[in-house]
Amino acid sequence: MNQTGRPSFLHLAHNKLLSDSARIRGEKAILSIAIVSFLIHLALIYLVQWGWVSLPGGAELLSNPIAAIYTPFSFILLYEVYLLIYYLPKSITTYISKQYEIITLIVIRRLFKDLSNLSLTSDWFKSNYDLQFTYDLLTSIVLFFLIYLFNVQSRRRYARIPEGGLQVESVQRFIRLKKTIATALVPLFLVLAVYSFGHWALGLIPATGSDLLSFKNINNIFFEQFFTVLIFADVILLLFSFFHTDEFHKVIRNSGFVISTILLRISFSVTGLLNTALIVAGILFGLLILLIHNRFEKHLSEQPQSA
Repeated sequence: MNQTGRPSFLHLAHNKLLSDSARIRGEKAILSIAIVSFLIHLALIYLVQWGWVSLPGGAELLSNPIAAIYTPFSFILLYEVYLLIYYLPKSITTYISKQYEIITLIVIRRLFKDLSNLSLTSDWFKSNYDLQFTYDLLTSIVLFFLIYLFNVQSRRRYARIPEGGLQVESVQRFIRLKKTIATALVPLFLVLAVYSFGHWALGLIPATGSDLLSFKNINNIFFEQFFTVLIFADVILLLFSFFHTDEFHKVIRNSGFVISTILLRISFSVTGLLNTALIVAGILFGLLILLIHNRFEKHLSEQPQSA
């Protein structure tokens, strides 16, 4: 509320974009689009195979009906990005967990593309596609387990009264900052999604493809740019967190989450085993940081309060 008693622009924009009703509407819309996109992609694959349609690019995604699952999964991933923004003002650990879930779903989505390119021969470990499928298969299991452990740790709470106390006004300012960042990320997320997809689609057209930046990997479209934005958002949150806490273990936790996000962003720049290693390292680092932070919290909660 502003001084006149009317809702502020931030309050109105946040309620419009990130309210529970907006989340439910977005979920229904994305699920409808995902189903329709799956049917369209499947129809295109069969039209190309029957020779009725000829497309200049995207052969990897038009060679096998299994690859049609890639498209609805992409829209589900976009909804997961929205949920990441939705949870940002509510809980930092949930927000970070959503980052980990998104990168894991990207690996799962890549599996569907890998499946359509498998060469079932005795020379399994000599084929790049088969090796990538093996890496992604094992990585998805490891990531799933790491996220489970992270969520278990993120729900641990230890009752204690911090020395000096946390000023309510300071906490409220920090929450308002998180709401401002989240509200700004929604239109930015939409612009990035439209631009990335449009840029890639135009690159498939021979007449324009030479003039546009070509994406090395279709799996990186949008998410490579979005994780760059998340790094800046995380750094801003880290800097402003100093205004309401100077506890060492909390500062290290917040700094560690930024490093974790950076490792996930770097993973988009490489392929193969190094890509999966960076993803696992990023999530494992965040988990260890949270685990040690919780040990600090437990230790402090067991200390007798000074008079």
